[in-house]
Amino acid sequence: MELMRGGELLDRILRQKCFSEREASAVLCTISKTVDYLHSQGVVHRDLKPSNILYVDESGNPESIRMCDFGFAKQLRAENGLLMTPCYTANFVAPEVLKRQGYDAACDIWSLGILLYTMLAGFTPFANGPDDTPEEILARIGSGKYALAGGNWDSISDAAKDIVSKMLHVDPHQRLTAAQVLRHPWIVNKEYLSQNQLSRQDVHLVKGAMAATYFALNQMPQAPRLEPVLSSNLAQRRGMKRLTSTRL
Repeated sequence: MELMRGGELLDRILRQKCFSEREASAVLCTISKTVDYLHSQGVVHRDLKPSNILYVDESGNPESIRMCDFGFAKQLRAENGLLMTPCYTANFVAPEVLKRQGYDAACDIWSLGILLYTMLAGFTPFANGPDDTPEEILARIGSGKYALAGGNWDSISDAAKDIVSKMLHVDPHQRLTAAQVLRHPWIVNKEYLSQNQLSRQDVHLVKGAMAATYFALNQMPQAPRLEPVLSSNLAQRRGMKRLTSTRL
């Protein structure tokens, strides 16, 4: 087991406020390679967020990035290939998880899209400030609406905006796969991306907004765990009715 001396990606984001596009591309590339391998083995992480991405050392080298906390990870075993139990950190959860539908590896791509957005903009796309209510944040996530204009986005490349929009597509069937992320021009041609640092956000404001968001979300009742259709009350009543009819 490696000792992660470099700290969390979340801390790095807040300390630097944001990355250059080239650095963000390299970070996403490293993480996407790991996610692509997991998905190729039928494993979904289900809780990708900045605090679960660590650096081995203080160099900040993307190759020193490691993914941790596989407590929510699960192997796809259902006949239809979909997971049914929603385990997540709400600020990074995909719409299909919030709606308690079956979901698959596409939910990890949504979370990676949140990571990328945060690296580029310096804040998450669905939490505007410390006074946002959990209901407001979850409603924004459910609608899939976010801004790609104004602030840092005015100096960010079209290729970066394209990959963000395709990773945060509200329809999981239209979302990029991990393999497609790795083939996107913004990843493949990272050496041509700008190394200029994007405008900095106030670190205390960002920390306050994120802390307030997580605190509020943690106070919400835990979402009910999904069960197979056959275990529903209606299905059980129908089963009992069929059993009674057979006995008659």
